[in-house]
Amino acid sequence: MIKTLAMAAAVTLAAFTAPVAAQTAWPSKPLKVIVPFAPGGTSDFIARLIANPLGEALGQQVIVENKPGNAGNLGAGLMAASTDNHTVMLSDIGSLAISPLITNDLPFKLSDIKGVTMLGYSPHLLAVHPGVKANTLKELVEISKTKPINVASAGSGSPNHLGVVEIALATGMRWQHVPYKGGAQALTDMIAGTTDLILNGMVATNPHVQSGKLKLIGVSSAKRMAALPNAATIAEQGVPGFESGTYQGITAPASFPADAAAKLGAALKKVMAMPDIDKRMNEAGAVVQTNTPEELTAFIGKEASRWAGVIKQAGANIEGTK
Repeated sequence: MIKTLAMAAAVTLAAFTAPVAAQTAWPSKPLKVIVPFAPGGTSDFIARLIANPLGEALGQQVIVENKPGNAGNLGAGLMAASTDNHTVMLSDIGSLAISPLITNDLPFKLSDIKGVTMLGYSPHLLAVHPGVKANTLKELVEISKTKPINVASAGSGSPNHLGVVEIALATGMRWQHVPYKGGAQALTDMIAGTTDLILNGMVATNPHVQSGKLKLIGVSSAKRMAALPNAATIAEQGVPGFESGTYQGITAPASFPADAAAKLGAALKKVMAMPDIDKRMNEAGAVVQTNTPEELTAFIGKEASRWAGVIKQAGANIEGTK
């Protein structure tokens, strides 16, 4: 009799606890991936590329939400403030590292955010409107001596903006900054001829170079890209050691559970290793690159240190030269 009652109690307990365990398994609902920029940029491309396979790997739908504004800081603030454990962000890590250096009223602190994993790297392309009579960086600098070059960027303080600052400091190029709310909008005005020059992610920019809507001046990678073997690097053209690019990664709120971050990171690494994903990234001009949360956090710190030096050196000329 006692044994029978014990068995019945065990069955009842199992029936009671099983649903509770199922409810606490992560993810327990759709995962929201915030892209803090407008549609059409590198972050948006990668987010939509991986959404379905990541959803299949996690067993939950993955929803991509564009939240542009304030050079990506609006979306970052929304992500950092989230407490549902199902909201993360896919963004340019460089922008995230730079924001605290130039903005006093950020809606978040870097300590509010934790890394999950890097996803990929693509260099910036330095490109001009076809109407600009320059084919090399040296020729561009010479043209700028008669009239400052109008430079479009994804926003003040973006890696695109500060990359141009670094180039101008090294070459003496005269320029004037024209900031936008994202790379896609900057590209639109570049193609229309409203601005002269842009340093922007290869994934979003190269299609316009290939179509002839923009003219390529140089590539920001340390070595020439296999996809553009005839394009000289910026380092080759008078800025030794110059390297910049779009480093895309997934970050989460600081309160995001460690086990959930580990599970998400593992799933992302499997997705990025899929042959089709790798192929499409390469075709777009990006290289798959994943790492650990600790490595991603260290990279953010390294980027912040590098760009802090550029900002200090530029001083009053951070938005252009007279």
